[in-house]
Amino acid sequence: MKIATFNINGIRARLPRLIEWLQREQPDVACLQELKCADEALPVGDIEAAGYGAVWHGQKGFNGVAILARGATPELRRVGLPGDPDDSHSRYIEADVGGVVIASLYLPNGNPIGTEKFDYKLRWMERLRDHAAELLTSERSVVMAGDYNVVAEDRDVWSAERMAHDALLQPDTRVAWRKLLFQGWTDALRALHPREDKLWTFWDYTAGCWQRDAGFRIDHLLLSPAATDRLVAAGVDKWVRGEEKASDHAPTWVVLD
Repeated sequence: MKIATFNINGIRARLPRLIEWLQREQPDVACLQELKCADEALPVGDIEAAGYGAVWHGQKGFNGVAILARGATPELRRVGLPGDPDDSHSRYIEADVGGVVIASLYLPNGNPIGTEKFDYKLRWMERLRDHAAELLTSERSVVMAGDYNVVAEDRDVWSAERMAHDALLQPDTRVAWRKLLFQGWTDALRALHPREDKLWTFWDYTAGCWQRDAGFRIDHLLLSPAATDRLVAAGVDKWVRGEEKASDHAPTWVVLD
């Protein structure tokens, strides 16, 4: 079972790239983020024509998450994280697919630090941690996939020194990330590529970052112990980032036996 996560950066603008990737790589599950599209405007017909059923949590112009399943329709479990009923951001969706609990999430960026945006990021991570703890109690195969906007280690960014004041690298951000992992989650990509540097999933559009291979690793798939026992492969479809009018992220994936 191949499960992928892909920050599409505008599903209507990148629809040809999305369909191209689905047809070439054929993931069994695709978790999408940054749809930037209201539910009623989502290209559901195009997705279905490509052979995928889907559940969505859209938002006009911002955020938005989805879970796609090849040859099936995901069984929706929940939309939105618990803990803040006033949170209007579309950043979390969860479904059952083929006996696996799948979450697609788009964690807040948090920039600039020292503002409400950074405080919101940390509060959101705390809510995610609380819900993740509940998911673990099921002892099921669970995959929490998405754009976490967290650079876990200095080697996960092209220049930690240049990015030192970014919200993605702040000590508070990394502490929140470690607290999540220490519940018992496995960072699948790093688990299977422990010594690999330049394990990037994101290249900014500015300053020739793609051309210079100045990237980040911020798209993660966290696996519960039951899912980790089934983990056989993980990687990044880097070729997608090099296509015309590409997202600034590349799809990142795992294979479970």
